[in-house]
Amino acid sequence: MLIVAATPIGNLADASPRLLAALTEASYIAAEDTRTLLNLVHGLGVRHEAKLFSLHEHNESERLTQLVDLAKTDSVLVVSDAGMPTVSDPGFQLVRAAAEAGLEITVIPGPSAVLAALAVSGLPTDRFTFEGFIPRKDGERRGHFDSLAAEPRTMVFFESPHRIHESLKTAAEVFGNSRRASVSRELTKKFEHTERGTLAELVEWAKGEPKGEFVVVIAGAGELIRD
Repeated sequence: MLIVAATPIGNLADASPRLLAALTEASYIAAEDTRTLLNLVHGLGVRHEAKLFSLHEHNESERLTQLVDLAKTDSVLVVSDAGMPTVSDPGFQLVRAAAEAGLEITVIPGPSAVLAALAVSGLPTDRFTFEGFIPRKDGERRGHFDSLAAEPRTMVFFESPHRIHESLKTAAEVFGNSRRASVSRELTKKFEHTERGTLAELVEWAKGEPKGEFVVVIAGAGELIRD
């Protein structure tokens, strides 16, 4: 079978007993970065005998046939560097290929930066859309935000530290300075922090060049500002 498993996004204590068992028992492990996987295994105190394969955006299509064939007779565990594979991480093509081949596919759920940031944002969680990484180039970023200007659901994005200020500025220009939002950084880690406010307030906050990997949550159109 193919086993898709979530790994900790920062705090190793979030690793589930099922993940520990899968890392120990799997015959093959496909990892986004095998070095990161070995660091995880070491940090968790897990011993494994699995054969390791790298599975990243540049080689996933080339690995499909080999990994699907292995999963026909044995267990193949799929992990990314952090969080759930296939969610802005490699694994989607493999899962689709395995499904088309009629293989059993199971999941070991776990930490998710998307859901963690959404849960602490203070914004509506009943309906939301995950938009992945914000485009790097200014024109593409603005165009992407423009396409979401009327989106009624809460929106969740990933962003890197050196672009967070510019992305928030563009968001404020497109969605309006008063649109409510939150920015979470270093989720589950020692310096975890979530900043909440209007987009204008978050633009000012980001001038301080905060560090870490960010999850940006922006209220949907029509969300009322509450004093």
